[in-house]
Amino acid sequence: MIEQSCGCADDRRTAMTRRGALGRALAAGATGAFAALAGDQISTQLAFAAGRYTGDTLVLLSLRGGFDGMSAIVPAGDPAYYAARPDIAVPRSRLLGGDARFGLHPALAPLLPFWQAGTFGAVHAVGQSRPNRSHFSAMEELERAAPGTSVRTGWLDRMLGGLGAGSPFHGVSMGSMMPARMLAGPAPALGMKSIKEFALDGDQPGQPMAATLASLYAGAPDVLSRPAGQVMGSLATAKALAVDAYQPANGAVYPDDTLGRALQDVARLIKGRAGLMTACVDSGDWDIHENLGAAVPGKRMHDKLAQLAAALAAFATDLGGTAMKRVTLVTVSEFGRRVRQNGSNGLDHGYGNAMLLLGGGVVGGRVHGRWPGLDERHLVDGDLAVTTDYRAVIGEILHKRCGLADTRSVFPKVRSTTSGVVRSR
Repeated sequence: MIEQSCGCADDRRTAMTRRGALGRALAAGATGAFAALAGDQISTQLAFAAGRYTGDTLVLLSLRGGFDGMSAIVPAGDPAYYAARPDIAVPRSRLLGGDARFGLHPALAPLLPFWQAGTFGAVHAVGQSRPNRSHFSAMEELERAAPGTSVRTGWLDRMLGGLGAGSPFHGVSMGSMMPARMLAGPAPALGMKSIKEFALDGDQPGQPMAATLASLYAGAPDVLSRPAGQVMGSLATAKALAVDAYQPANGAVYPDDTLGRALQDVARLIKGRAGLMTACVDSGDWDIHENLGAAVPGKRMHDKLAQLAAALAAFATDLGGTAMKRVTLVTVSEFGRRVRQNGSNGLDHGYGNAMLLLGGGVVGGRVHGRWPGLDERHLVDGDLAVTTDYRAVIGEILHKRCGLADTRSVFPKVRSTTSGVVRSR
């Protein structure tokens, strides 16, 4: 097999540059929110303790760079998997949980108790409606989620609109990378690096920017005073949440990394009853073209999966059984990886993938979806075929767990799955 350069480095630079600009436009702290006072990102009334929404908080975790679902949820029952990856396949003897068809990578050990409890599961052979191996283009389509239409808003924005969101705290992008395209549109939303850091640039003792701006917009026309009030309300909400040092519950210990800190803040918003309908968080650096490594500590894929599992397990432990009954976390990635390892013991851009699901309403302890097989005749240009559209899986969650009656308003032309990946509330 001849390996070809994918131009990944250039592609990744473009994606990061454009995504960074979009993130700043969304709301990099409150500064961005004020910059768009009369815009559409924060344009309706703040309702901190909004109690009317009774659905799940949907936590969307984007595994950016092209997650290899077959390393995490290993198709051990398919002999073609071991033939295609002689140096990097996970030995059957090291797999956790699973069944005759699949097993969990050993680095996912922190999530095994949730698998056994039926609150952690997966859907395999999922992806977009057609192959797209460009990071930027595939992410754009993933986040807009309306190919073949003129729709230009992000699908999380359409979800928020369908659920009647009216507060910036109903939709929050948390962490250092801001997936602005998902939240692009008229529904109110916030982007913040962290609860603690959510403040106006320059607001400090002796330089009271927030108080000055509040005074400036007092008595201004409604088109200006209302958005200004919403921004000030958002600042006050974040300040109230950050008054006391946060102590995770139930002995949970979050890893001290970007993902761990972001998920801890999401848990804080959920437990603080900030009215959160959805939160999106990023985990990057899944683009492993070389030296993926064996399934042992110190190797790239093992250590990446271990970090992911530790953060997810801490999140679920912190929230506990009661709060997790009202939370569904789902992972997405722009594409999967190729079935066959390349000459550098890594994996190039592919197609079909796996989605991970965590939550009290998840039908876990199993792998959902129709497995197409890895024989050459079943592949799509050397890639795992997609048998389930990722939007159909999320649509089932939106319908059964979030109470959204019309999921086609979020995902045009897509019928939600009825395979039972989650239980109805």
